[in-house]
Amino acid sequence: MNKVNRIIKSLRNDFEFLTLNQEKVSKNPITQFEQWMENALEVKVQEPNAMTLATVGKNGQPDARIVLLRGVDKNGFSFFTNYKSLKGREIRENKKVCLNFYWPEVARQVRITGIIEKISSRASDEYFQSRPRESQIGAWASEQSAAIENRGVLEKKFVEYEKKFTGKKISRPPHWGGYAVKPAAIEFWQGRASRLHDRILYEKKRNGLWKISRLSP
Repeated sequence: MNKVNRIIKSLRNDFEFLTLNQEKVSKNPITQFEQWMENALEVKVQEPNAMTLATVGKNGQPDARIVLLRGVDKNGFSFFTNYKSLKGREIRENKKVCLNFYWPEVARQVRITGIIEKISSRASDEYFQSRPRESQIGAWASEQSAAIENRGVLEKKFVEYEKKFTGKKISRPPHWGGYAVKPAAIEFWQGRASRLHDRILYEKKRNGLWKISRLSP
């Protein structure tokens, strides 16, 4: 472990990529995010829609995991999951969450804080039907976050549901669907040389407009 710690302490990456100018950013952070996502797609960032979702349950213990962004619009940033999972339980207990994107290929990070809500059943149904059939079956077979004896238990249930839905359209499980995070604040971080990074913060005001500030790195 001492060797690992020595290596970790010596790691340095001096960013020499793009800049972030407060006078040139969009007045709306959703538009700014879409521009950055387009850039990430252009340079072929690996899984640009991967984002960290941080939640806090009633016990006050923060928890985080990677989920995949499946949509962004005026209603927020959406993803899909099992409502009975650990994250689902924590969301029921505390609707304040945080999202974080990190794209090392362009030295960019986006942090989003806000309130999370379920999206409509219709929207969840539409997305579920767009998924590969195997993923649809997996949503039925997996009791996400529940303890199981071994992988064989999961594979057996998958086969059972596979047989059940043979020749049939697979409906969305009632315990599976989408959430949308409605942002209250969004920060855009651009890595720069000598750790003098660019940080632009959008904060939503009561009138619905966004206050834009530059933060010290």
